[in-house]
Amino acid sequence: MTGIIHQLRHAAMTNRKRILLPESADPRVMQAAAELAAQNIVQIVFITLPDGVLTAPKGVEVFSELSDANDWRERAAAALTEFRAAKGMTLGKARVALENPLLLAALLVRLGYADGCVAGSIATTADVLRAGIQGLGLAKGAKQVSSIFIMELRDGRLLSFGDCAVNPDPDSVALADIAICSAKSHELLTGQTPSVALLSFSTRGSAEHPNVEKVRAALGHVQVACPELAVDGEMQFDAALVPEIAQKKAPNSVVAGKANVFIFPDLNAGNIGYKIAERIGGAKAIGPVLQGFAKPWMDLSRGCSAEDIANVAVIAAVLAK
Repeated sequence: MTGIIHQLRHAAMTNRKRILLPESADPRVMQAAAELAAQNIVQIVFITLPDGVLTAPKGVEVFSELSDANDWRERAAAALTEFRAAKGMTLGKARVALENPLLLAALLVRLGYADGCVAGSIATTADVLRAGIQGLGLAKGAKQVSSIFIMELRDGRLLSFGDCAVNPDPDSVALADIAICSAKSHELLTGQTPSVALLSFSTRGSAEHPNVEKVRAALGHVQVACPELAVDGEMQFDAALVPEIAQKKAPNSVVAGKANVFIFPDLNAGNIGYKIAERIGGAKAIGPVLQGFAKPWMDLSRGCSAEDIANVAVIAAVLAK
């Protein structure tokens, strides 16, 4: 178990939250739920038990077995009808739609029955995101859903990389939103004060290109929205990370050489970058951690392990307020 995961599990135990795992038919989910329940880290809740399974792991709650489950379903249907009224949702349509366990889970989180949800070991990312947007909605002020990976380096340093999983080609406004959300997530999960570098192939005017101009514009948006945040760009990765190079390329920057939150200009760069850091650099990639939803709503890779599921459930618990 890595240092950050140990730290997060301890944090989750001190303020135990209820996290939904709607894909209980997956043996990996069942294993993760049993582990978390046995260690008393998170209160795990299933929507229902899979066919052929008579009892949940000790300490795991099953929503469908609650005496007031139908009352919760009706509240969820009413909430979905109100939330999606502009899209033509009716109470009858809502009741049918809530047969989808992902959407039901999103409404249960919205209503406060649970504090967060983790899915995606069976469902696609598109299905997980759609259910979260339709049933839970975005956080106040958030313009989109985005993501970070917490990268734990071999020497124990913790960095955050965003967005490496969701937005293919954000414009300057979207990129600024990713930076702001990533800084908040980094602080909540690591306890560090964020220092944000907006990455580019250029550092402080060393090149001119529309892609560079986009990053510069994003910096302006962030500075207006969050003037207290330590942020700079456009900046090459080495200038953002290495103090000696920062002194040469950006000597007057408050971020260069000491950044801990790295915002990639698009998904190509972000996805490639985190995988190089993981596979060649030996960093441990923890995530993706989705951000921008009103409450913790997490996606998994369908190739995830039971340990991955448990770790993301712990992250959801830590992020829950």
